[in-house]
Amino acid sequence: MNWFLAAKHAWRQYQLRDAQWRFLFDAPPPDEWVALDCETTGLNTRTDEIISIGAVRIKGNRILTSRRLELLIRPEKEVSAESIRVHRLRQQDVAGGMSAPEAMRRLLNFIGPRPLVGYYLKFDVAMINRAVRPMLGVGLPQPKIEVSKLYYDYKFRQLPAYRQHDQADIDLHFAAIMTDLGLPMRDAHDALNDAVMAALAFVRLRDLRGDVA
Repeated sequence: MNWFLAAKHAWRQYQLRDAQWRFLFDAPPPDEWVALDCETTGLNTRTDEIISIGAVRIKGNRILTSRRLELLIRPEKEVSAESIRVHRLRQQDVAGGMSAPEAMRRLLNFIGPRPLVGYYLKFDVAMINRAVRPMLGVGLPQPKIEVSKLYYDYKFRQLPAYRQHDQADIDLHFAAIMTDLGLPMRDAHDALNDAVMAALAFVRLRDLRGDVA
């Protein structure tokens, strides 16, 4: 960790509102990560809400599907027909879900200090941060690993020098990444399925890059 990241990490610890969450800043267990995904009522990180979260732990080159988390969250607003067409979660499906604060407590305890892995992770983290800041005083402090960036870097290094300026040759759609890596596609827009697929892509890319012993 360079001095800037170390200073940022220390400042976040200083801003932490409740000491019970100090473990989030601990050193992560060696070779462990958490892949996660959220389904939401829409794509506006300021006004939309999380309605489901899926997460799974990764250890080395193994995806620990027995160590997974599936949460349904009760939104404050009605679930729109447009969002139902995407994730197939109806109002009656989430009406019995837990409150957002309870879901965040469970999620934080599941993640601990482990780095986060995901596809389009920036969106999921923004949605989660909006929910956890009232509890923590800060956003998620864990390192974040974007699968599409790992894939882009891997494919870019394979391009001949004369084509490396042409970024359009690298398709970063999730289905394209999974197909190119020879990985199975699960039903998309299911939080746990998407988390497991991100985990599969992460493990495969680490293997291809030589990060797995």
